[in-house]
Amino acid sequence: MSLSFDPDKVTLPVGHFIGGKLIVAEGAIEMRRPSDGKAYAGCPVAGADMVDRAVASARAALKASNWGGVRPRGRTRALQAWADLIEAEAETLAKIEALCSTRPVGQLVAGDIAITAEQIRFFAEFADKEGSELVPTDDATLGMIVSESYGVVGAITPWNFPISMAGWKLGPALAAGNAVVLKPSEMTPFSAVYMAELAVRAGLPVGLINVVLGDGPTTGTALTGHPEIAKVSFTGSTRAGSAIMENVARTGVKPMTLELGGKSPQIVFADADLDKAAMAIAGSVTFNAGQACVAGTRLIVERGVADRLTAAVLERMKAARPGPTWDETTQYSPVISERQRSRIDSIVRAAVEAGGECLTGGSAMDSPGYFYQPTLIANVDQSNPAIIEEIFGPVLTVQTFETEEEALTLSSHPTYGLASGLFTSDLSRTIRLARKLEAGTVWVNRYSRSRDHILPTGGYKGSGIGKDLGREAYLANRRTKSVLISL
Repeated sequence: MSLSFDPDKVTLPVGHFIGGKLIVAEGAIEMRRPSDGKAYAGCPVAGADMVDRAVASARAALKASNWGGVRPRGRTRALQAWADLIEAEAETLAKIEALCSTRPVGQLVAGDIAITAEQIRFFAEFADKEGSELVPTDDATLGMIVSESYGVVGAITPWNFPISMAGWKLGPALAAGNAVVLKPSEMTPFSAVYMAELAVRAGLPVGLINVVLGDGPTTGTALTGHPEIAKVSFTGSTRAGSAIMENVARTGVKPMTLELGGKSPQIVFADADLDKAAMAIAGSVTFNAGQACVAGTRLIVERGVADRLTAAVLERMKAARPGPTWDETTQYSPVISERQRSRIDSIVRAAVEAGGECLTGGSAMDSPGYFYQPTLIANVDQSNPAIIEEIFGPVLTVQTFETEEEALTLSSHPTYGLASGLFTSDLSRTIRLARKLEAGTVWVNRYSRSRDHILPTGGYKGSGIGKDLGREAYLANRRTKSVLISL
């Protein structure tokens, strides 16, 4: 069965989802399809009153259902049923997201949606396997560390992987016994609304998941600063993360998890499998047109093999087939908006003006929509804009080194430390450099996440605070208290 579809025949859930119901609202923000630039809908903007209504709904659902206090296996089963329904409704969910976003429908069904369902099941299993513990004390006392849910978690997700990011936030928070008020990006809001609808159909308590649509300054500020939001979880740019920290500090004190920007290096030594390296490097830049916080956009290669590797990367970068997101054969995505495409182009031009050499690409594609050519820039130093800026587009730089020390120096970024790649056949070097690289994730002889959800993700420096995924994400949605009982 073909997954390709007519983009003009997709029904969208335009509105907020509060208390188990779709609240239809007028679209205040014009939305255009990245694949052809056509205006197709408007995104409503929830003000402080609507956010307050969503938080009240979440609090009421927690009290009525005792979600955080029920037998943990009950939470597990409910979340597993939700994951099953997400898989069953994958085609509908994929069409909603592909229409709005940069994610091709074929990749959504085979990748994003299937993996999100797996991740929800993964977190569901923590509900009855992680909890309080007894700690050593003397014979006259009993010491306990008691684990409990926060209450209502406020979550904000970005536009680049809407379904996946919603799963990252909702899965661990719900498994840990919390309710969630989620604000998806105003550029890609509707798949999150449909996921919330599916949760109610799957049997989760009504009001446990509420979705408010809107922008950062209005809706995001109201959500993160709300006095009854007990914990904040955000994925997005470092600039936006800093604004959230400021808003939380101004309106109160609460814990937060921030998964922010990156400018990740990929270091290749001469003893590496260069064909494997070329495939991974090119793929990390062309996948979703480089619109991923972990995209490995800085190639740092040993000088003796630089020409050979660069040629292989160029060949693979050029091979990705562009097309609209509603065509299941599409391999290469558009950029999210004309504004973002212009920003990418301005940084590329500034990089060339600063001495960089554009080996391929370097301009927008002559086609409908917001497509930008896969671009590779050589002859750049550490002060070049293409090295400094998180471009968030299909732009790769290449630099060369002769020693490990030089490679490490080039890999270090003054702002970011999210992910890094290392390609070598030397095990001792692998262990040595994995310890020294300033990044929250180090991939060796690959550059991608796997379906092994136990590995957390999160960065150093300006790339964030705390972790998503893994056991750490579940624990980040629980708080602890110490109890000491005299016997």
